[in-house]
Amino acid sequence: MSAQTVENRTSADHAVDLGPASGLSCRECGQRFELGPIFACELCFGPLEVAYDLPLGDPEALRKQIEAGPENIWRYAPLLPVPADVADKPNLNPGFTKLVKAENLARELGVEPGKLFVKDDSGNPTHSFKDRVVAQALEAARAFGFTTLSCSSTGNLAGAVGAAAARAGFRSCVFIPHDLEQGKVVMAAVYGGELVGIEGNYDDVNRFCSELIGDPLGEGWGFVNVNLRPYYGEGSKTLAYEICEQLGWQLPDQLVIPIASGSQLTKIDKGLQELIKLGLVEDKPYKIFGAQAEGCSPVSTAFKAGHDVVRPQKPDTIAKSLAIGNPADGPYVLDIARRTGGAVEDVNDEQIVDAIKLLARTEGIFAETAGGVTVGVTKKLIDAGLIDPSLTTVVLNTGDGLKTLDAVAATSQATATIRPSLDAFREAGLAH
Repeated sequence: MSAQTVENRTSADHAVDLGPASGLSCRECGQRFELGPIFACELCFGPLEVAYDLPLGDPEALRKQIEAGPENIWRYAPLLPVPADVADKPNLNPGFTKLVKAENLARELGVEPGKLFVKDDSGNPTHSFKDRVVAQALEAARAFGFTTLSCSSTGNLAGAVGAAAARAGFRSCVFIPHDLEQGKVVMAAVYGGELVGIEGNYDDVNRFCSELIGDPLGEGWGFVNVNLRPYYGEGSKTLAYEICEQLGWQLPDQLVIPIASGSQLTKIDKGLQELIKLGLVEDKPYKIFGAQAEGCSPVSTAFKAGHDVVRPQKPDTIAKSLAIGNPADGPYVLDIARRTGGAVEDVNDEQIVDAIKLLARTEGIFAETAGGVTVGVTKKLIDAGLIDPSLTTVVLNTGDGLKTLDAVAATSQATATIRPSLDAFREAGLAH
């Protein structure tokens, strides 16, 4: 859809109210466009992102306004492309999840006390960070008059779209690879929308959705991670906002963030930069580390080779939520890791499983495979001397382990099965 088409449609129907959002800007050439459901620059085909008129001038007043807001992402409405009354609309209202001080895990990894935190986004309504980005995209879909909410998904996004659409009264139709984890299939289907499996991997699904957008069949459809992608991505900024607020309005020194498309990592960096610009946090250096699974590590491979181009890979990993072989934001992830002095690293499937169990055993947090990737990469980076154990480090867990039970099922079984007697308990060697 062209910028001119969008402009005509929105002005004819109703004015677009997306709060402080002033337009869309090309990340490559800087060309500006009107707000609308477009995601690529018409001049250079670069990705578009939301540009703002941010509330500069009185950081203390803005800080108090945020702290007085609801305990979800809408406390940051003055910094997001949403109308001022967003909290009054039917939405799943995700966010403000726990920032866990991980002292037990810190001891295991050799991190100084009080310096390691896990941002546990499994506490969102559908148990993954995807509720943040979908909530944001939903408001854009309302503004542009869409009636169907859709996406291409590796699992978590499908469930988040289905739930958000049900709550808001939208039709939903989501597309997934045919071989996803069963838990994610069930969770996406239970909300009553249409769930379509595509024969192939995520990149095949994404290509199909791009074709559907350009066809009359897709008229009135808001694809949250395609034609609504500029708005969708802004939901990830709220992770940066929350982490800093929960640290007492301070920047963390180091962050470890999983990479699928790479959008989450780039938007967290954008959020941190906005907080600095607004005067809500003191400016200081921070390092961003990206985490991938070895079986789908195109960004990690490029980083280690010193390349600026990310070459696509065919995914083969248990971390299916990160299995995007051609990540759209991969080059920008490389730029951020290098600019901040961070790195991009990967771990194999065995290390992912070990890390899931380590986090569960030490902190009582059952992460899905993506969380195993971030914890595993954190351990690897500490051992390599790339993460400083004396500095404040935040590790992201983006989803609930109940969605990826198969990853740990074989090694997580009952300790013993005994007769219902004390003698049998003693005989099993459990009386200690």
